[in-house]
Amino acid sequence: MSLVIAIDCLALSSFLYILFAFRDHRRRRGSPYPPGPPSWPFIGNLLDIPKLSPWLAYANISKKYGDVVCFQVLGQVVIVLCSPTAIKDLLEKRGELYADRTPFPVFGPEIMDVDWMFPLARMGEYWHEGRRLLDRSLRPGATALHRHLIEEKTHAFLGQLLATPGAFRGHLSLLQGKIVMHLTYGYDLKENDDMLAPPKRIGDITKQFFLPGAALVNHVPFLRHLPSWVPWFKYEPLASECRELARRMRNEPIDFVRNSMRKGTAVPSLATEYLQEADLLSGADSQSRVQGIKDILGSLYQAGSEPARVLPIPTAVAMSSLFLALILYPEVQKRAQAELDSVISRDRLPTYDDKPRLPYIEAISKELTRWHMVTPMGIPHSPTDDDFYKGYFIPKGAVVIADAWAILHDPELYPDPEAFNPVRFLNEDGTFRDDPMISLAFGAGRRICPGRHFADTLLFVVTASVLSVFNVTRAKDGNGNEIPVAPPLLESVLPDIAIWLPEFECSITPRDKVAEDLIRANASV
Repeated sequence: MSLVIAIDCLALSSFLYILFAFRDHRRRRGSPYPPGPPSWPFIGNLLDIPKLSPWLAYANISKKYGDVVCFQVLGQVVIVLCSPTAIKDLLEKRGELYADRTPFPVFGPEIMDVDWMFPLARMGEYWHEGRRLLDRSLRPGATALHRHLIEEKTHAFLGQLLATPGAFRGHLSLLQGKIVMHLTYGYDLKENDDMLAPPKRIGDITKQFFLPGAALVNHVPFLRHLPSWVPWFKYEPLASECRELARRMRNEPIDFVRNSMRKGTAVPSLATEYLQEADLLSGADSQSRVQGIKDILGSLYQAGSEPARVLPIPTAVAMSSLFLALILYPEVQKRAQAELDSVISRDRLPTYDDKPRLPYIEAISKELTRWHMVTPMGIPHSPTDDDFYKGYFIPKGAVVIADAWAILHDPELYPDPEAFNPVRFLNEDGTFRDDPMISLAFGAGRRICPGRHFADTLLFVVTASVLSVFNVTRAKDGNGNEIPVAPPLLESVLPDIAIWLPEFECSITPRDKVAEDLIRANASV
């Protein structure tokens, strides 16, 4: 009986495979898919999909097959874009067509319940309303209104760095969290705050399921109905935990704001602004708007607290990269401090308003964004209809990945790309040279990160502030010998969508007594 059932299943699978192949051929109108590795029946290129460092693997594969590469995984078409031209032609010029996200059933409300996070959201009313609100609140003009907050929190960060320099990574993470939580909810985040735990844990869980082929349920959605004891469906305990964390992330901060508003103690924030607008509506419209606000602001909560895990916001890792770059390239620090000293008197800290007169500092912040990309492929796009590009067929619902790493580390565009060299962003006369391709670190097209201007401002202020008052050098062991420091990693050692910095030690000391006094004076304000 078992043999008969197996034969019947094989026959049915073969029939469906032939049927889908015939239907697919008719849709393609005779046009081929973009070139890519040969595929096997049924499983396609499942065995070819890189699990480790896919940004590197795709960049190498593109050298053989071109800047648009195609894989097929269990019937799902995966398109990888590895050139600025391909990304611009598809994700920007045809932005509306490619503005959707690939559906990840594993992230849906029945399993992990994180598809409300704004970067993962499908096209629809929620996404359009969320984009309208975030663009309004995080556009360059609005960011200018938040610069005082960024500078104030950065000054406090300098004081923490003076007190416990060895904990600089934690201070950086807390800095970004403090700024985002204050801006979003008017919440004063503390060190080891309970608010930090949910987004970090959700990130640890969900990052395992982003890569093509990582979860069978993403390719065979009916598997979500199977009980958790079935083999290959062992992530239900993780999903249950994730659903509870997602509920907390959306509700607890808004409950805090609502209580503060009732008491009259609420700090002005995006939450108070949006909730006051929602309260002007009535009935179901108000309730729907409040739920959307919970989801949208919960996305910022995730981004600010754990930026590299789920959402492609590279600021915190870029700020950590600053310290690594200053150790490996001491000449950069020397030139930056000379520029700061020539422009700003030593009796004050730099501000964002000094940016036009600090081209080398701005070049450093851009090179930090390019040099060590935390999410080198971002989050996949998906076309809402069949498309044809240069004679190739791209089907509706395909997974479309922009390999930004391949572009921002292309030696023809950025000579010696693994070196940290801010001069690549300067003109011959020393003025800053803008490079629009750097925005690829924040995504592309209609789905580019709305917080990119805010992130740029934060990175510039932190870079200028640290260099104005601290010297960052190699740490020494108990015998006075310099502790070796490794360059940033290009590869991941575990399946991941992110490249993490290697652990390293450094010495962070005030430049002099004047700098130390300046830090203390501003940190206490």
